[in-house]
Amino acid sequence: MSASTHPHIIDTVKQDHRDIEKCYESIINADNNDTRTRWANQFVWEVARHSIGEEILLYPALEKYIPGGSATANEDRTEHQTVKDDLYMFQNMKSSDKDFIPTLNTIMNELREHIRSEEEVQLPQIERALSADESIKLAKSFSRTKHFVPTHSHPSAPNKPPFETAVAFLTAPIDKLKDMFKKFPSESATS
Repeated sequence: MSASTHPHIIDTVKQDHRDIEKCYESIINADNNDTRTRWANQFVWEVARHSIGEEILLYPALEKYIPGGSATANEDRTEHQTVKDDLYMFQNMKSSDKDFIPTLNTIMNELREHIRSEEEVQLPQIERALSADESIKLAKSFSRTKHFVPTHSHPSAPNKPPFETAVAFLTAPIDKLKDMFKKFPSESATS
């Protein structure tokens, strides 16, 4: 398979962003609390996995390849921390709670600015700094890492190497066990 048929890191991260946006829209447009809850579970799952994947792989790449990348990565970690704090509150709400949608909107507003900055500035910078093969390799690692990281927000967990990696791998099995008892959109409404 040629390098051009594999997604680059910019494509992989952008697809994650679209998936997060789709979950948000599905929550907002849900016509009942069960559907809203399923999509909220999916939203938390997507955002948590994406954020930790970025902290483990994307931010170290920013620091390594981009002039001033350390400052940018630290700013992104701070933005992630705010999202994690709000996501933690959100993941413990019921879809019928009066603060459910306002909290979701707060999270999404925080994410929109973060997504815009990544897609317009940071990801193009990384793409220019990496060879095509390095970008593809980073994209594969990013996708693979999301299978092994926590699926819930843990705002008190470290977000800088090497500690976030160790804590993520220790926390992930507990989250995956909790997920077995949650409803997600791909399941039928009667399960």
